[in-house]
Amino acid sequence: MLTALHIQDFVLIDQLSLPLGEGLTALTGETGAGKSILLEALGLAAGARTGRGAIRRGAEKGVVAAAFEPGANHPVWAALEENGVAADDDQVLLRRIQGADGKSRAFINDQPVSISLLKAIGELLIEIHGQHDGVSFLSAATHRTLLDEFGGLSKDAAAVDRAWTDWRETQEALDERRRQREQALREADYLRHVVSELSDLDPQADEETRLATRRAEMMAAQKVTDDLAAAASAMSEDGLEGKLSAAVHRLTRASAHFDRDPNPLSDAIDRIDRALGELLEARSAVDDAVEKLGLDPRELEAAEERLFAIRAASRKHGVAPDKLPEFFEKASAALALLDQGAMEFSALEKKAAAARAQYFSGAKALSDKRRANAKKLDAAVARELEPLRLGKAVFATSIETSEEKAGPTGIDGVEFMVATNPGAPMGPLKTIASGGELSRFVLAMKAALAAKENRTVIIFDEVDAGVGGAVADAVGERLARLAFDAQVLVVTHSPQVAARASTHWRVEKHQSKTDTTTRVMVLNAEERVEEIARMLSGAIVTDEARGAARRLLGAPAAGKSKAKKRA
Repeated sequence: MLTALHIQDFVLIDQLSLPLGEGLTALTGETGAGKSILLEALGLAAGARTGRGAIRRGAEKGVVAAAFEPGANHPVWAALEENGVAADDDQVLLRRIQGADGKSRAFINDQPVSISLLKAIGELLIEIHGQHDGVSFLSAATHRTLLDEFGGLSKDAAAVDRAWTDWRETQEALDERRRQREQALREADYLRHVVSELSDLDPQADEETRLATRRAEMMAAQKVTDDLAAAASAMSEDGLEGKLSAAVHRLTRASAHFDRDPNPLSDAIDRIDRALGELLEARSAVDDAVEKLGLDPRELEAAEERLFAIRAASRKHGVAPDKLPEFFEKASAALALLDQGAMEFSALEKKAAAARAQYFSGAKALSDKRRANAKKLDAAVARELEPLRLGKAVFATSIETSEEKAGPTGIDGVEFMVATNPGAPMGPLKTIASGGELSRFVLAMKAALAAKENRTVIIFDEVDAGVGGAVADAVGERLARLAFDAQVLVVTHSPQVAARASTHWRVEKHQSKTDTTTRVMVLNAEERVEEIARMLSGAIVTDEARGAARRLLGAPAAGKSKAKKRA
């Protein structure tokens, strides 16, 4: 059970600490007093989402703590152990700190935890039904979930969900492989030609860039080599060297005709000899320069042939030259898929078929269990309708099963059907039930499910909306009986419901010139008479209202004598 609730700087509450008792607790007060704030605070402690506006104006942070004493066999203990949270004797303490800056921290038994874990643990302990939760009962998806909860089919449903995911993932993989295979079959000849051609070419990463750079370097070197060759040719025997040698030969022969000393041609011959020697040295230097350039005409030719071949293949296949290796790999992979993937494709087909069979096997088994439990649920709800003054109403769970409905939740469409008057045709709950009837149907459902759930505390926010008089009294009586199996908190405007509680809180709003606060008072016997009388008569409490309040309070406050059995 929920044993204590502490709230600090949350919305209109500055500081509040409340002990909680067993059985049914009623929260009453004027509209706008802040009754729902208590439930919002409790939801915050249990991991619900909130914003900066939840923090009291002027405060840096808000704090909500809730202490629980679950039974020894409650599933919360296993969940705490699984998540590495130390147990604190027989108590579970949930605490949430919400900063005005929007940052939030969560604790379980004073151990820091994630908000998601706080929420998961909170859902095991608390079940909150807000003012508008009846609307969710109009959704067929909710009906299927409620049926599964009633039948204890959550694990079966989770297994079907996993089987659906496995089947869809396998089927998607098969469809993709089939698409690739069909495309490969259409392009088989082309792929073989591409792979053969590019296998011979064997393009390498960045090869075109490297070849283009090297070709430019060699072409520049070629120009230098041509200039050096021309210079060497000009200095060769057929050029300047030959002419100088011939000149020396003729001058030497001519000098023989001079018999005086010095010979007038000796200086000319010496000068030409020296020039010829310098010329030979120059030609040798040019030859050395050509050798140092190291240009091999065959290398330039080979580089050009390779570069032109790569560029031709690039144009032919419509890809950039540097993408040829990747294109070759893809073509090879596609061809390998075609030539070697037949066995893998067949295995994947079998895997997808097996996943489909497993899904439908589980879905059909779940469908059978749903149908069996639907009858039990119908009977359980039917037993609840008479006490809630819906004795003439008929409730039935409609299940439509079709493989076309296959999805993560199975192959069933589930919808609650009702007939509120004798002889009237059955129709969907969302179209047949009025507001007051819907509230009672929701309560009947929750009462039927109570024995199937493990919640420590169940909270109802104005479940009696839209009803009054004897119907409201019936709702209060059922809530009180529900409190035999679980601690129940109810926010109510109905005096008949409040009178059935074993503990009564009044929520009040106090205003000053500078501040507004919400306070909670635990009422004693006389204070309860006054509060219920106020609920009966309004602003002016009459003696007649007080008498009526005492008569209402004469009804037994159920939910107390057996409550200890929960511990």
